[in-house]
Amino acid sequence: MESIHWNSLVNPNFSLNQSLRRKNRAVFDRRDASLRRGRTFSAVRTSVTATATDVSTRNAAIGGNSSRDAAIMTTAKSGVRLGKSSSALEQLDIERGVCVPFRKYSPETVRSKVLESRGSVVSLVSRGVEIVWNLGLYWSTLMYDFLVGRDEEVVPFRARQLRNLLCNLGPSFIKAGQVLANRPDIIREDYMNELCILQDDVPPFPNEVAFQIIEEELGQPLEALFSKISSQTIAAASLGQVYRATLRATGEDVAIKVQRPQIEPIIYRDLFLFRTLASFLNGFSIQKLGCNAELIVDEFGEKLLEELDYTLEARNIEDFLVNFKDDPTVKIPGVYKNLCGPRVLVMEWIDGIRCTDPQAIKDAGIDLNGFLTVGVSAALRQLLEFGLFHGDPHPGNIFAMHDGRIAYVDFGNVAVLSQQNKQILIDAVVHAVNEDYGEMANDFTRLGFLAKGTDVSPIVPALEAIWQNSAGKGLADFNFRSVTGQFNKLVYDFPIRIPERFSLVIRSLLTQEGICFTLKPDFKFLEVAYPYVAKRLLTDPNPALRERLIQVLFKDGVFQWKRLENLISLAKENVGQMSSNPALRVKQVESKLDLTDTVKDGARLFLLDEGIRRKLILALTEDSKLHVEELADVYKLVEEEVDIPTLAMQVVQDLPNVFRDFVLSWSNSVLSDR
Repeated sequence: MESIHWNSLVNPNFSLNQSLRRKNRAVFDRRDASLRRGRTFSAVRTSVTATATDVSTRNAAIGGNSSRDAAIMTTAKSGVRLGKSSSALEQLDIERGVCVPFRKYSPETVRSKVLESRGSVVSLVSRGVEIVWNLGLYWSTLMYDFLVGRDEEVVPFRARQLRNLLCNLGPSFIKAGQVLANRPDIIREDYMNELCILQDDVPPFPNEVAFQIIEEELGQPLEALFSKISSQTIAAASLGQVYRATLRATGEDVAIKVQRPQIEPIIYRDLFLFRTLASFLNGFSIQKLGCNAELIVDEFGEKLLEELDYTLEARNIEDFLVNFKDDPTVKIPGVYKNLCGPRVLVMEWIDGIRCTDPQAIKDAGIDLNGFLTVGVSAALRQLLEFGLFHGDPHPGNIFAMHDGRIAYVDFGNVAVLSQQNKQILIDAVVHAVNEDYGEMANDFTRLGFLAKGTDVSPIVPALEAIWQNSAGKGLADFNFRSVTGQFNKLVYDFPIRIPERFSLVIRSLLTQEGICFTLKPDFKFLEVAYPYVAKRLLTDPNPALRERLIQVLFKDGVFQWKRLENLISLAKENVGQMSSNPALRVKQVESKLDLTDTVKDGARLFLLDEGIRRKLILALTEDSKLHVEELADVYKLVEEEVDIPTLAMQVVQDLPNVFRDFVLSWSNSVLSDR
């Protein structure tokens, strides 16, 4: 990459703006601390009109409240809580099961920013006319096609026309098109397929403008911070562009992400117009989706404004670093917090192989199967373990490191799942395994796909048909795209809304499955995903997962011996797949499935839980025979996975506690009988 030195780049009119730099650092630190706390909060029961004192008092008691309740605590960029919030945002917070103590987006904030001056009103009217005119013309062509009876035959042309129209209307509409590409509840599938290729690539803005923004944000001349910078952008998108540079102080290579000039007022203006137009569509949206159109705009607006604030992206990177700090198979770039501001982000340069080049990965000596297993496991950990996942893992954002690790970049678009949402997702997996489609439908309501009170009985047969049709093909033919296609039809036939965070989940899984197919056309996603889930169910000490494991192993009160054997075999398979990755061999990570804690917890549960004890005894003696053979088969599978000396020592150490709990359990049962 050609680089240019600073004697030809320095702006002679540049004046050091230390106060601006101090302001940016203070804003970053306040928001960093506040939002990090917000991510770990459970939801808080509070009134929308609660005072700041009331909110603080209730936050002190946050641990005792149900995760179905939520505090609606919204704020402008300065961090001031609004006394009143829109009902749409209130519904979103309750549905998510999380508390957002500081929020950049709210309808009130958008309105105040857009209408703050007379000139902005003129710009708003002009932009509104442009949007209505262009969308109106497009809508009229659709109506004409319908009236003359050619609406189906011209779909491919009209879909391309829509994609080009969104590109011409600017960054807000490009982002809206990318969201619509994953929203079968809003747009039909053939249009979605066209919008899936909607590219974020746009011509870069001039280097001089980008360098001036960097200097303004960081408060220092470029040559004071960087010894060189690329003469061309590495990537340019609708919201910003990226350069490669070298830090003067350390000689480290970094990526500099710079926001497009004056884009924030444009985004705010378009969001105001989106929400105004949505208010006229509420009746139609409630009928078709079970929610008002303003809620959909609010979801979109929240994510878009988060992407505009690079201090939030820096915080996302730090959270990913914490999550994967003990994982030797995943590389997250470091972020230079002292060189970040709302419009500039500086992070470690990732020197890896693009995931669109399978031959280059093989030439680097990386085992393809091991690498793909690492990628799928990392994605599932984000979704089911951390509840914080990369929302845009396209091939340009994922790299294969030369040591076998998978590397992620671009953390502007991430989504958060609450503990409650993660548990419901695991419940849905358990219900699918147990073929309990009625409870699967209820899971959809609990996750926000269906409005509360919706009769799920018509949906149950459709869910059963989709799952049995997909699962019946076996792992060899199962893929998320085919399931998603069938689910899209279900969404189109019923009042189902796909919440924004789950549209990101769907897009993330589909994109990563597509990358896997690019690297290995015969790759079977579930052949990796199932072993990971099995290993997680068997080894995770989380009480909620232990409970789900019991639900999986018992069906209609009968213990499923074969299912237990399959779980153990799949979990061992996951360990074997992971061990083929060179990153694990270099780190000398033990490639063994350790079930010691699981066996210990199972023994403890057997002693203390009368219901489980009765079920297990029945499992060993059902059909009037001792199931010694099944027990022996299970033992053969786990004998190498259980550290007997360690288990014996832990049992001895834990014996007083177990005895105490046993006595308490026995005494409680005696008292309850009386």
